[in-house]
Amino acid sequence: MRFDQHTVVLLVRPPDPPELPLDAVDRLQDAHLAHQAGLVEQGAVLAAGPCLGADDERLHGFAVLSVDPEMARELYANDPAVRAGRLVAQVMSWMVPEGNVRFEQVPVPRSMLEAASGD
Repeated sequence: MRFDQHTVVLLVRPPDPPELPLDAVDRLQDAHLAHQAGLVEQGAVLAAGPCLGADDERLHGFAVLSVDPEMARELYANDPAVRAGRLVAQVMSWMVPEGNVRFEQVPVPRSMLEAASGD
């Protein structure tokens, strides 16, 4: 059997993220979304989104990438939320039977306002 290999990034809240005022957290989230959208536009990110209802409440987001794990580490080291210490990127390879998962190019939000608009 053949397998497709993808790179997965789990975005995890560290045990001691820096405390920031709410407006700074909002700006950081918008910067994170803009960074993520840029990675989608570049073709590096195939799919990404927040984790909801996880057994581990530290899990914040999940992304599947078309690049190797080392490149994924570099890309997420530049994520504003990672640089600010609010998130940590955990990188791994994910294998699925060949052709089992397909990704479509769809627009992703570049800000919380855009995400909330539902368009």
